[in-house]
Amino acid sequence: MDYQRIPKSGEIYKHFKNNLYQIITVAIHTETNEQLVIYQALYGDYKIFARPLNMFLSEVDFIKYPEAGQKYRFELWGHNYIQDTVDSITNSHVEASKAIHIEPEYEIDNTTLQDEEAAQSGVNSVLLEFLDARSYNDKLEILLNRKKYIDERLLNDMAVSIDCTIEEGTMEERIKGLIFALETLARFENKRLR
Repeated sequence: MDYQRIPKSGEIYKHFKNNLYQIITVAIHTETNEQLVIYQALYGDYKIFARPLNMFLSEVDFIKYPEAGQKYRFELWGHNYIQDTVDSITNSHVEASKAIHIEPEYEIDNTTLQDEEAAQSGVNSVLLEFLDARSYNDKLEILLNRKKYIDERLLNDMAVSIDCTIEEGTMEERIKGLIFALETLARFENKRLR
């Protein structure tokens, strides 16, 4: 038996009929000690199935199913698909970046924005200050005081740090969205402390 092909929990497999299944575990039958693959359909009612490991790993009967597009009854899905997707996205972004030159929306004065240590490590000092703030009011104050230094990435990082999503729009609209979220969180934080 090819031990490299034994399914592992969490892996996604594609059946030769193009349905996807997620592996729950490989179990052992209590009476026969036969290994069983326990897997769940990722479509319809999400039923859970058990199939002997040797059947799960078996090749497709091409006489019975000549239209099958894969060698094995179940094949690991995801790695090649994901790698192909990443490669195509990367290639399209490289081509797009060659064709487009984007001017920065805000000019950043690095001498006042970042201290020498933060500049060397590549970490934005405004983000560090925001993350270190003890309360949502402190975070809001940092956002308002450093508003002119905020770029798209910094804004996204700040939003993620408080578990918030910001609607798409202009930079000013997105900053207002983060301000609103911080004001709301600060209001609830103050009520909780009373």
